Amino acid sequence: MAHKVTQSEWEDEVSQKILRFVKDELYLDMRFMDMALSGLTCMANENIDTFATDGSYLYYYSGQVIRAFKVNSKFLNRLYLHTVLHCVYGHLWLCGERDRTMWDIACDIIVEYTIDVQDKKSLKRPVSYIRQQVYERIKNSKEPVSAAVVYREIYNLEWELIEKIQREFYTDSHIYWPREEKMSASEQESRKKWDKISRQTQMELEKKGDDTDNGARMFENQIKANKSKRRYADFLRKFMVLREEMHCDPDEFDMNYYTFGLRLYKNMPLIEPVETREIMKIQEFVIVIDTSYSTSGELVKSFMNETFTILSEKNSFFNDCRLRIIQCDDDIRMDVEISDRAQLEHIINNFKIVGGGGTDFRPAFRYVNNLIEEKKLKNMRGLLYFTDGKGIYPSKRPDYKTTFIFAGDFDRAAVPAWAICMRVDLPGFFSQGGISLFK
Repeated sequence: MAHKVTQSEWEDEVSQKILRFVKDELYLDMRFMDMALSGLTCMANENIDTFATDGSYLYYYSGQVIRAFKVNSKFLNRLYLHTVLHCVYGHLWLCGERDRTMWDIACDIIVEYTIDVQDKKSLKRPVSYIRQQVYERIKNSKEPVSAAVVYREIYNLEWELIEKIQREFYTDSHIYWPREEKMSASEQESRKKWDKISRQTQMELEKKGDDTDNGARMFENQIKANKSKRRYADFLRKFMVLREEMHCDPDEFDMNYYTFGLRLYKNMPLIEPVETREIMKIQEFVIVIDTSYSTSGELVKSFMNETFTILSEKNSFFNDCRLRIIQCDDDIRMDVEISDRAQLEHIINNFKIVGGGGTDFRPAFRYVNNLIEEKKLKNMRGLLYFTDGKGIYPSKRPDYKTTFIFAGDFDRAAVPAWAICMRVDLPGFFSQGGISLFK
């Protein structure tokens, strides 16, 4: 007897065909998005009323897809692209310690702005008055605006206004976005996959050269901005070390044996929980800030805010860690030792820049070397030196890894060969709340 197709089976089959049609239509308008548009595996989910993703799957409700396609197929085009762009921009993995609701709103604003500036027939829709106001302020800004910048702008707004903005820009659900501090191995692989897709998309855009239109340039600017943030965050985490810590490790503990013992012997488990676990955390390193007259105070604060945001992530510090923040122009102006999360938060809230003289990198290295000799630094992991590069470098190589982080262009020939160099693009990386988007 032939199988009778059920309503749910029919809806799933039709919705899959619709999603393939949507993807093909987007591809015809944006060929540089080929890998990105194919980066998610579609999976039906009756628990949601819109699209959602975890970086691996695109979840959808079949009935809703069919109804939306009948009424307005362009809505599905925008919805599909919206969800994919969150992955391309890395929004799923950049929240950190930010307020989740505010971060969701900021990401939706950036993605919807990207879509609305596209001059594509498959994406066109009337732009509401609220959107016009927000977009006008973004266009008038002197710097490229990323989700992080929008987040800082909306964070202190009146809740009534925030709710209006949220309703206007809400498109897909973010309920499956991974929590960075709890990412599984598969979620980490998804992040690496989308980093690769972002690089490939950027390369495709760069191949177009002068033929790139305004919409495509918006794609490229956002990819570069978020790439700089991811690159620095990943680089900073390299200063973490693997070590055992007293803590129950759920990955090493088999609950089956434990409960079997309790059932068999009443009050005697067959195996006790593992009391230690290996984990990557920060143990000991130094950050030196160039506070000379040639370095902008706002630039220094932006760098520290971004660095502190990464360091403030949960489970970043060992119980006996040491992080030193040193301010130096042509001499040591301040040295603060941070040994726990509470001290770090205090420094964040009370950070002040001290200096304004000439630039000489040598005093900081002499000072750190003395700390090592005096056993105040016993497991020195490395040193980060944030600067504009216009100063006197030490001639002798230190016994620890040293990285100079340059705020923009720098003279590589002037930097010693033993030093690691990292350049960060100012607009994409350090964009601060210098513009007021939502006043």
